[in-house]
Amino acid sequence: MYQPPHFREDDPATQHALIRAHPLGLLITAEADGAPVANLIPFHLDGAPGKGRLLGHMARANRQWQAIRDGARVLVVFQGEEAYISPSWYAAKAETGKVVPTWNYAVVQVRGPARAIEDRDWLRHQVGLITGEHEGKRAAPWAVEDAPPPFVEAQLKGIVGVEIAIAEIEGKWKVSQNRPEADIAGVTAGLEDAASAHNNPAMAALVRERGSKRQS
Repeated sequence: MYQPPHFREDDPATQHALIRAHPLGLLITAEADGAPVANLIPFHLDGAPGKGRLLGHMARANRQWQAIRDGARVLVVFQGEEAYISPSWYAAKAETGKVVPTWNYAVVQVRGPARAIEDRDWLRHQVGLITGEHEGKRAAPWAVEDAPPPFVEAQLKGIVGVEIAIAEIEGKWKVSQNRPEADIAGVTAGLEDAASAHNNPAMAALVRERGSKRQS
């Protein structure tokens, strides 16, 4: 990933927090002939041991699992907040006019060896983990046990597990921290404008946070 130093994010806790907040990862592998294959898969992040593991599953009918059955190295991309940034928000527009549009974003990329898992108990545990992680936020959470056991067993037969040992993890937070203080203030105001088509309070919060870190 292209990494200008001022956008790089190496803090493991920050990287992991983005994955947990945006767990739908783009799993990228290569076929035998080198052709790339990509599928969106929700992952559960297991933070230990080492740099952690990503646990997921895919439909057995999805042939991508066959490409990783022998420990192939894979890439998973987790996309966080993103927003279009108008040059009209920059103070520099009025001063020089030498400004262009850009895009702000936060992203984490993970690389590591993957393995396909067909063990029934592993699959049942992984399904329970990821379900509990997201259903637990609801007032009346659904649990796998709410479904009839024969139905659950049939569903488990239709999936294959994916486990990725995280060997490399990179974070990139491109959120206007390379701009002058006046431009950062303008971007924040633009993103917080409720009447704007580009209103994005979440990105505004990231811009303000990273801008204040740079100034401190």
